[in-house]
Amino acid sequence: MCAYILVAEDDKKQAGLIHRYLEHEKHTVTVVHDGRAALEEVRRQEPDLLILDVMMPKTDGLDVVRILRRETDLPVLLLTARSTEDDLLLGLDLGADDYMTKPYSPRELMARVRTLLRRTRHAGLPDGSFHVGGLTVDPIRYEVRQEDRLIDCTPGEFQILAAMAAEPNRVFTRPQLLAAIHGSGRYITDRTVDVHIMNLRKKIEADPRQPAHLLTVFGVGYKLTDSPASTQGPHRAG
Repeated sequence: MCAYILVAEDDKKQAGLIHRYLEHEKHTVTVVHDGRAALEEVRRQEPDLLILDVMMPKTDGLDVVRILRRETDLPVLLLTARSTEDDLLLGLDLGADDYMTKPYSPRELMARVRTLLRRTRHAGLPDGSFHVGGLTVDPIRYEVRQEDRLIDCTPGEFQILAAMAAEPNRVFTRPQLLAAIHGSGRYITDRTVDVHIMNLRKKIEADPRQPAHLLTVFGVGYKLTDSPASTQGPHRAG
């Protein structure tokens, strides 16, 4: 699973350590030390994955994610010294696919890299398109359409939607959805799924505050349904 990976980290010692570990796993690596250089490099040659420090000079990592999400669905793994839940969820809300808080284990970082690359390359996704709730989810083309409109999804959002569309009306717990997007949910909180669901509702629901198809089943998790919400059993929109 060799890939081209861009590392944006202003701490040159940390950047060098990440570089060595990635090269050991046979990846091609470019390192930059500020957010502006990260944007320029992505636009010059888009990598398979961006490992992005949050606190960087010129343009910080969150602004880099905000800008990139208007241009590409490139997978982004944030590295952050900010450990509060609000800071971490802001990164996910802007479109990052995963995050790690400093200090971190290089071996765990490599495990996250492998997971993101597998996910992006569609490993484990079933063949064929799924049609549910007015959506067409195509794992082969990596597309989501609502009638003729193409829905722009991050890799994490796509994996959640593909897993749910493959089994309409099934109630998925948060750990099950974490497993769909990360292979294992032991490193991150259930709030990761909640943020992805909230962002998906903004993209696919006519009224995200009163979702008709991507529903919360109170006390259990979420489901994707063809039927209007009003005909379903008890649920909440939150």
